[in-house]
Amino acid sequence: MHQATLPFGTLSDGRRANLYLLSNDSGMTVGVSDLGADLVLVRVPDRHGNRPDVLLGYDSAAGYKVNGPDFGAIVGRCANRIAQASFKLNGVSYHLTANEGPNNLHSGPHMYFQRLWTHRVQASNDSVAFELTSEPNDQGFPGSLKIAVNYRLDESNALEISYDAQPSEATIVNLTCHAYWNLNGHASGSALGHTLMLDSDSYTPPNEENIPTGEIRKVDGSVFDFRKKRSLASGLGARYDHNFLLAGAYEHRLQHAARLEGDLSGIALDISTDAPGLQLYTSEYLDVARGKDGVAYGKGAGIAIETQFPPDAIHHKNFPQPIFTPEHPFHSKTIFSFSQN
Repeated sequence: MHQATLPFGTLSDGRRANLYLLSNDSGMTVGVSDLGADLVLVRVPDRHGNRPDVLLGYDSAAGYKVNGPDFGAIVGRCANRIAQASFKLNGVSYHLTANEGPNNLHSGPHMYFQRLWTHRVQASNDSVAFELTSEPNDQGFPGSLKIAVNYRLDESNALEISYDAQPSEATIVNLTCHAYWNLNGHASGSALGHTLMLDSDSYTPPNEENIPTGEIRKVDGSVFDFRKKRSLASGLGARYDHNFLLAGAYEHRLQHAARLEGDLSGIALDISTDAPGLQLYTSEYLDVARGKDGVAYGKGAGIAIETQFPPDAIHHKNFPQPIFTPEHPFHSKTIFSFSQN
């Protein structure tokens, strides 16, 4: 295993961001930055003898500081949507910023991915860790939150992301990595020819504002049934932005969640997680004029599979609940395993 540190750009306040590279002897390289603890680069071998970067993103910190699509971002304090940008916890009402119509999306503004995290040196060269303290009432949430994110690469081409968050009082915690995958290579155009399999037999139907109605519906016979692998183009194509509950949603156990396969590269991505569900987003509204290597990313160019609690869970008590306390801190793990099919 090999590790290197490269400059990644200077922020407007003069602070410098770094890019940390992890490389194994099996041909995989991962790049992460202390700006946002973002996942920036993932190179893996394909069946043609190439090592494409399969992650959409930007070339430097300047792009990630703005990062409208949230490329590779660690999203929190609460990923996804909260209806009416408000919630009640232990009898107290909390008000967030409405940044998507009347609702809150990804806890913005002042997203975690726009902040410079603290890099923590690890004893082993197979991992990179970052820490961030979210102060009391940050983004409108109760209490402070001490967050640690660790990226670890092994020789089998598996990338593990582990999240730990210690709150000072009861609060919502729902952290995820908002990576956009194109297993044919980030510059290859549409990813809608990819095939997908999900270990999920139910999803949470949304209303017209993409807020769950509260129903948990079986996927049987619908365009949301990915229990057997099929092309994304055979269903809603670029119009997926839906939450799926995994088979062990209420058990908090590590389980296989998804398999995504590149139709041209032969690269396969298996995702395992202890999160209760995942959000599938197929980039209907993606419109980036200049990404990595000057490439433009449009509709359907990347597939986001975000392991997390269901959106707006705080308002639906039948959903797994993202409430954590000093006595019950947040811990979660997601593993991205790459192979060739």
